[in-house]
Amino acid sequence: MAAPFNPPTDYSNKPKVPQWVPPAAPTEDLDYAKLHTIDLALVDSPDPAVVKQLVATTKEAIRDDGFLYLVNYGVSLDQLHRQFSIAQYLHKNISEEDKDRLHWDPQSGIYAGYKPPFGWRTIKGKPDGICQFNFYDEEFQSLGKVPTCVHPFMDEVTAFTEYLTRSVNRRLLRLLSMVLEMPDDYLWDNVESHSGPINEGYLRHALFYPFKTQDSGMSKGLRMFGHTDFGTTTLLFSVPVTCLQIWGRDQVWRYVKYSPGALVVNIGDTLELVSGGHFRATRHRVHSPPESQSTFERLSIVCFNGSKGDLRMEPAWESPLLKREGCFESQGAYKEFTALRATGVPVPTNKEWREISIAKTRHPTDNPELSLKEVYVEGVKMLEVVHLGVRVLQPA
Repeated sequence: MAAPFNPPTDYSNKPKVPQWVPPAAPTEDLDYAKLHTIDLALVDSPDPAVVKQLVATTKEAIRDDGFLYLVNYGVSLDQLHRQFSIAQYLHKNISEEDKDRLHWDPQSGIYAGYKPPFGWRTIKGKPDGICQFNFYDEEFQSLGKVPTCVHPFMDEVTAFTEYLTRSVNRRLLRLLSMVLEMPDDYLWDNVESHSGPINEGYLRHALFYPFKTQDSGMSKGLRMFGHTDFGTTTLLFSVPVTCLQIWGRDQVWRYVKYSPGALVVNIGDTLELVSGGHFRATRHRVHSPPESQSTFERLSIVCFNGSKGDLRMEPAWESPLLKREGCFESQGAYKEFTALRATGVPVPTNKEWREISIAKTRHPTDNPELSLKEVYVEGVKMLEVVHLGVRVLQPA
């Protein structure tokens, strides 16, 4: 049985942090995605029948949706709210000097540092109302890499991150390895990176300010375009301000409903590739919230887990599941990597893939000259871009 999160609790020598208060949930009757809920504590059940049913439910969730709710993963609601309070404190207290000193450079292929509310390029763009601080390995290794205001709390942020990567995500990967009918630690040992608290991924503290009236029509209410994540798993803590939408198999965008304390988990490109398309990397986007929440700020904490950067992902051909059922050629990343491999060209390494995905991020604030090629797939308009020889299609 996995140990619960046990964070530092001595706050006597730390500044007082105002408590984060979750906003009210939306009052509208929204069209929500019907996602499965996975109780992670059951992965340690001594009853084989319980584990077998858990694996079957997980298999269905990641094949059909690529998204799921994760509960009973070891972090209490009070502990989680403390982390949100720290994230809120960062955004409310970061100095102008630190904003400049720690300014991010996504064109370099990483999101590390502070993102100002002006687009997703290194240079200032149009206002988008999204601020972030992204913690990579270097940010955990040096206080000089993080805002001065959070120096007193880095012991808590580090402990929280380590628990997410080394306990929660490891148990989740164990469950996914079971779906592949492989040894329990197959994905952890062979795919996931293991360097530092965050490995080769990153932790994000994001704050979405409400759209200003003059900007609200800029992108038809979109805050982030539809995309898939490039890593292994993404752990997003569910929040009341309802903005996240996922693209269903019926080609309809649906909201993800707030579930207090739950993790919203989605599968990244890496696991779609290694699973031969059995795990679905689902397109998702961030939309403006419904009218009842239009004046609310949306605070978000996300853990993006990363694979070993030097690997060129191949399906786990030794998996009994893949041997028995084959691969799903229709899946996005898997299908396109397979097409590239068939030409005799090596597929990108994991590091190359995530860096080009970041450097070429498409955002609603981009200038019109950055518009992408429009194509139609089964009658649905999609936007096409080619990264390192791999075609990427996203809903228009």
